[in-house]
Amino acid sequence: MRTGVKLAVGALFVVAALGLAGVAQSLVIKGSTTVLPIAQLIAEEFAAIHPAAVISVQGGGSGTGIAALIDRTTHIAISSRAMKPSEWAKAVANKVYPYHWFVANDAIAVVVHPTNPISRITFAQLRAIYTGEIRNWKDLGGRDQPIVVVSRDTASGTFESFKELVLENKEVTAPAALFQPSNGAVAETVGRTPGAIGYIGLGYLNPTLKALPVARDAAGPFVEATRDTVVAGIYPIARPLFMITDGFPTGLVLEFIMFVLSDQGQRTVEEAGFVAIRRIGG
Repeated sequence: MRTGVKLAVGALFVVAALGLAGVAQSLVIKGSTTVLPIAQLIAEEFAAIHPAAVISVQGGGSGTGIAALIDRTTHIAISSRAMKPSEWAKAVANKVYPYHWFVANDAIAVVVHPTNPISRITFAQLRAIYTGEIRNWKDLGGRDQPIVVVSRDTASGTFESFKELVLENKEVTAPAALFQPSNGAVAETVGRTPGAIGYIGLGYLNPTLKALPVARDAAGPFVEATRDTVVAGIYPIARPLFMITDGFPTGLVLEFIMFVLSDQGQRTVEEAGFVAIRRIGG
């Protein structure tokens, strides 16, 4: 993390007390832990050219960020999924009119401990693991070892995307599944647990994890989660990432969004380990 930039963790409470609209030089960003590294890096760069701004960047999950936008306690909700119809209804009832900004692409990587000999996995096998039908790695050709199922919690956009794209909207019902509050917590748990399996955003891959190539069915193709496979449109668990505002923004909020979409902002998206939404200029 870079240093020397004014990022205020407590700013959320100060702004909430004063009313968001009345604090022109304060900017509150809250939500998805997937988008969080992007928001943090860009906030540091943005603050360097707006030294008077006090910027608060917080995680908590996509659902938490969207709820904060609806309650008017954040300027920008960061989210790894689009808003649900029920959230739209609550927003409009509170005279909040969400505007989705597509800021990055992501892949949900399926990860295991590096010592796991399993080399690939299908959607059907993942569904069987996360619903508790398969509980031992030997049933997938691996060691005689219990599977430790690690999942994001239900406030997570990553959970919602994985549930829709892979689990066919089935619930995670594996006995003793470990529900984690962030991508980082999933990565840390899987990285220290030889029998574990989890799923994380592309930017959270690290050497303590082994990402498995995945396929929709046993016939393949089995595809790795990489920047190139996302750009090529062939990785089957890819998704857009959003920043959501109340209507078309003005002032500091608009400047921040435009900075995210600029060449510099999109380079930072790539620096954070995710995929830019367009070709970046030289």
